[in-house]
Amino acid sequence: MQNTEDMQNAHDSTSGGTLARSSSQSQAAQEQGTNLFAEKERINRLERIRQLVFGSLDGLLVPLGVVSGVAGGTGNIHAVIAAGVAESFAGALSMGAGEFISGRSEAQVQLTEVRKELDEMRRNPDYELDEMARLLEFEGVAAGDAQQIATTLARYPEAYQRTMVEKELGLTLEPSTVKVPEALTMGVSYIVGSIFPLIAYFFFPVPVALPVSLVLTFIALIIVGIIKGKLANLNLIRSAAEIVLVGGASALGGYLLGTLIPHLLGY
Repeated sequence: MQNTEDMQNAHDSTSGGTLARSSSQSQAAQEQGTNLFAEKERINRLERIRQLVFGSLDGLLVPLGVVSGVAGGTGNIHAVIAAGVAESFAGALSMGAGEFISGRSEAQVQLTEVRKELDEMRRNPDYELDEMARLLEFEGVAAGDAQQIATTLARYPEAYQRTMVEKELGLTLEPSTVKVPEALTMGVSYIVGSIFPLIAYFFFPVPVALPVSLVLTFIALIIVGIIKGKLANLNLIRSAAEIVLVGGASALGGYLLGTLIPHLLGY
């Protein structure tokens, strides 16, 4: 009787240990899967740098050109503020909407191309299999190995489709057509950037506000350049200088045009 109970306890203990190990292994696999795609998610977030830099740079330069031109051409503080605020919000909406529509349109075109490729894979499987092998050979894989890899991939439809689309088209299997985060990043960064060239005109007369606006914009350009340099792992001085050079040229052009054109038109 005692032996039977001992054996049952041993069995329960073994079963419990097996279940615990299975649970632990399952949890470890889930964590590995999460970590596997965490890097991809991080890179996707870093790609938002384009919208951030583009939006903030335009938000700094376009309003700076507008307010500098209006300030140099009219000397009227109210006209400068009205033009700057109007341009700031109109520019942010335009940039955000443009990013949303252009990004969505691009993704929709890509999705159409992906569907065409998947349809070709269904209609001409032998040709597409050979094409996969040739794509692998082009990347340096030996002919025999390329054929073997292609044949192996073909047994796993999702992996096969994803690899074919990525290698042949240079696209992801499921391009995202939801571009709201990108549009918001662009629009918000534009608004934030436009504060620097415009804010001085709320507190100072034009002769004082103009140089203050230039200095604040210059500082903001340096900050944008440093952020861009850090995220892209570039030389910070060179990155900041590049942004400042472009910004300075834009501000100078806006000021000169805003000053010269009214005179040429007789205003």
